[in-house]
Amino acid sequence: MLTSDRDESPAGGRGLLDIGGRTFSSLRTYPDFRRLWISNLFFFGGVWTHTLILGWLVFDMTGSEFLTGVFTAGRLAPMMLGPISGVISDRFNRVKLLLGASVWAFAAIIMIAVLVATGQASFWAVFVGGVCIGLAQSPSQPARFALVFDFVGRKNLNNANALNSIVTNMTQVLGPALGGAMIAVFGVSTSLWVSSFWYVISFLALWKLRDSGKPAPRVEREPIMQMLSAGLRAVFSSQLATAVLLVTFAANILLWPMYQGFMPVFAEVSLGLDADGLGWLMTCSGLGGLVGSLTIATLGDVRFKGALFVFGTGVWAVSWILFAGAAMNGSLPWSFALMGLVGLASAPFGVLQSTLLLMMTERGVQGRVMGIQELAIGVMPLSTLVLGLAAELVGVAAVAQINGVLLVLFLVVLGARVPALLRYSGIQPQS
Repeated sequence: MLTSDRDESPAGGRGLLDIGGRTFSSLRTYPDFRRLWISNLFFFGGVWTHTLILGWLVFDMTGSEFLTGVFTAGRLAPMMLGPISGVISDRFNRVKLLLGASVWAFAAIIMIAVLVATGQASFWAVFVGGVCIGLAQSPSQPARFALVFDFVGRKNLNNANALNSIVTNMTQVLGPALGGAMIAVFGVSTSLWVSSFWYVISFLALWKLRDSGKPAPRVEREPIMQMLSAGLRAVFSSQLATAVLLVTFAANILLWPMYQGFMPVFAEVSLGLDADGLGWLMTCSGLGGLVGSLTIATLGDVRFKGALFVFGTGVWAVSWILFAGAAMNGSLPWSFALMGLVGLASAPFGVLQSTLLLMMTERGVQGRVMGIQELAIGVMPLSTLVLGLAAELVGVAAVAQINGVLLVLFLVVLGARVPALLRYSGIQPQS
């Protein structure tokens, strides 16, 4: 069950001095967070498996970078509902929202599997299925992030968010490798049927918490537009929170679409890889991200979180520039190694964007704040369409290099304009 305050040090803190204890402290100490973590592991296992399977299916059917971008844009479009999703997260039972998301995702994948098996899987049919999957994933994200704070509190938030990032990276390792291998052995239809059960396990892991995650009674009566306005004020009245949100916005315009939508193009066009090879390429990124997230989890409530966020994001951008250069030259060994570096360098951005926003805003509006973050991520579908057109004109590797340079320049300007972000530790609550 939820408690009103989890900020005190957990019992048995002395036993966390060893590295393993520090790294997994939130999982060992908070049973509710442990159940959420397991549910997330299987939910995102399904997401990453289907990202590869459906991306491969669309590009194999169409041979078009632009249509691959259109499909990815449709799958990610529900992110644009972020502010409304945040209001829903603060207004209703968060755990039940996640249970509903698992059921919806399972049904969407089964629908696409039936279409593929019966030979009716046109591009637009798969596109609609992709939108349905996005409706399961994206609107539930604010509730997932806010529940972490509910279950572990402020002091352990960085560790818990890093462990959640480990979920993403573990599933990036397992999901694409499994998806690519299943396509090679069984074909797309059977792969979809088998992998749909990721969501069943996610549902079962969270079922015991179905009575947790209830909002405060006053929130249930608050007008929706008033709730939305309060969330917007919570972010944009803070220069630091606004700066963090701008980094999220820039990264999701420039580079995240490359990973979400165009890895099949890198694999097949630039590197001559099949579906299994694509799976292993994405697995390298997942392994790198896993190492990075474990490192951040071990550091715990580290000082200068803002500096780690900004500089880590810059290193991630440079890694993309190097990977795109290797792919452009058709160098398989360097491409696999540099994709691992991309994953490693993505960890500070992936972990700290949510940690910082949660620390910089009040607890009562955190679902809405995470919803606004989801909207900043939600620019990705529109960016994907533009990048798909650019990739058809100059090539996907050239687009990735240009965008990497633009992100580095943006971070330099931001650091100069908002130096307080580089000094921010979050160890003491904002007044």
